[in-house]
This record gives sequence, C-alpha cells and structure tokens, in this order.
Amino acid sequence: MTRLGTFSRPGEDRRFAGLVTDSDTVVDLGTTMRDLLADWDATLDGLDGRTGGEPLTGLRVHAPVEPGQILQSGANYRTHVIDLAAAHHAERGSRPDAEIRAEVAEMMDRRAAEGTPYLFIGLPSAVTGPTDDVVIPPWTQKFDWELELAAVIGREAFRVDRSTALEHVAAYTIANDLTARDQVFRRDMPEIGTDWFRGKNGPGFTPLGPWLVPARDVDPTDLRIRLELDGPDGGVMQDETTKDMLFDVAALVAAASEITPLRAGDLVLTGSPAGNGMALGRLLRAGDVMTGSITGHGVDLGTQRTRVVAP
Repeated sequence: MTRLGTFSRPGEDRRFAGLVTDSDTVVDLGTTMRDLLADWDATLDGLDGRTGGEPLTGLRVHAPVEPGQILQSGANYRTHVIDLAAAHHAERGSRPDAEIRAEVAEMMDRRAAEGTPYLFIGLPSAVTGPTDDVVIPPWTQKFDWELELAAVIGREAFRVDRSTALEHVAAYTIANDLTARDQVFRRDMPEIGTDWFRGKNGPGFTPLGPWLVPARDVDPTDLRIRLELDGPDGGVMQDETTKDMLFDVAALVAAASEITPLRAGDLVLTGSPAGNGMALGRLLRAGDVMTGSITGHGVDLGTQRTRVVAP
C-alpha cells in the first residue's frame, strides 16, 4: 500500500511531500503534495520501486495537503442523523424519542432514494496536522468530534456524473470535522437555519491526515471509521463503516462538481458516522485526546492523535 505525506525537518521551514516506505522511512520527493496531485498519473508511476529515505521518527508530520477548497457533507450517515435528531429533541423535551427516531429514519430512507447530498463549504484555514493540539474556542460550550473519510481530488472535475466521478479522486485521507454544536443553529435568527461558518471553521477545526493513500488501493464503500477518546468517561466513541452512508463518494463528488469546478488538492469530506459527543452526552473537554483511524481490506489511512487544550 502506497502512503504519502507532508513533512518538515527539525529547524527547517520547508515542507516537502514524501513517500512513506514499508520500513517507515520517508523519501523526499522534492516538491509539494499539490504539485504531485496536479499530475497524479505521472506521480504514481514515479513512486514504484522507491526505497531508502530518512527515518519517519525524525520528521514532523503535517496535514498531507493544503486544500484549495473544502466541500463538506452534512447528514450523510443514516444512524448519525437519527441519533443527533433525537439528542436535539431530548434537550427541548418536546416529543418521545421513539417517535423522533422513526420519523427521521423514514426521512433518511427517502433522501437516499430520491434526494441529493447536502454540501457546504469549509475553510482551508481550519486545517491542521494529524497530531497538532486543538484549542477549545472560548465561544463554545459544546465542542464535538466528527471523524470522517476525505476524498482528495486529482483530475479536475466540473459537472461530472456519478458514473465517472471516482476517476477524479486521486486519494483518500482522514479528517476530523470538529464542530461547535451550540453555534450551528442561530437562536437569534431561527428563520435563517444553520450557521456552518461559525460552527465548523475555527482554527484547528479540521485535523487532517496523516497519509494520502491512492484511490487505486482503497474501496471507499467498506472502510471502518473508529474514534477513541482518552479522558474521563472516554472509550470507543465512533466505530462504524462507510456502508452506512446515504450518498457514496461518487455521488458526493458529482454533486459538488455540479456547482463548482473541483481542482487538484481540493477535499470532499464525506460526513461522519454515529457516535458523536452530542448524541452520547459527552462533549470534548480540555485534556481529552482523540485517536482516530480509518482501515479496511488491507488499507490503513494512518492514525490521528489530537489533544484538546483549554482556551
């Protein structure tokens, strides 16, 4: 399995794209990940047989790519949406849990059969590395995790259809789409609905990586997404497969490309499965450590370890 990342050496500002070998050394490819993605077919051909390099342990691992655009997918895992709807209604004590769950389950099944993906924009400035600390903003009391699969665009995609959309995906990586839950719904303007800018885009809200794994090596329809929380009342929080997606990667890429051209290095985040803090009644606190991984069928996208710190 091919693994690529972005690295820097101690005392140096230069970041470089590198190939991670089976012996956990890193071959400096002498360029950036965005440049590699811009000519992805040639990149893959040039990686065969590369050996040597320097020890991974001596390098800092950064977010594997600096995206131009981030397209994020909301409400794309059936069980996750049902759990969140039940949690929000429980806060208000408005209706019985079973009634809410049945109603939302029916709505999700209808969306999957007849609807289209729900997409919104994330800011590249929210991206941080896979082991960087994240600071709880002073303006949220409900900070939550959302581990998810991210598709990385290689070949430009504009108004592509679902049958060919995956031809434009170069690789996959891990994103943790952190959320300030108490900022998502505007209480001062309920008519306007959700405020994803404030809820999703603080500094460090999108830990990314560590690795890009080429799409040729990945079956995105059957990967296991797992997040473990090290802290009081912690444990395994998310442990679900991508089979629970309402809209698969091809559908998401096609829907995003209908509106805007997707270019090399852009990200399409695919939504988060069940097991978020809002649904479990356990939100992030200073001192928590999130460990996230995505694996399946011989594929390992690596491991994120993100420590949560106070403002």
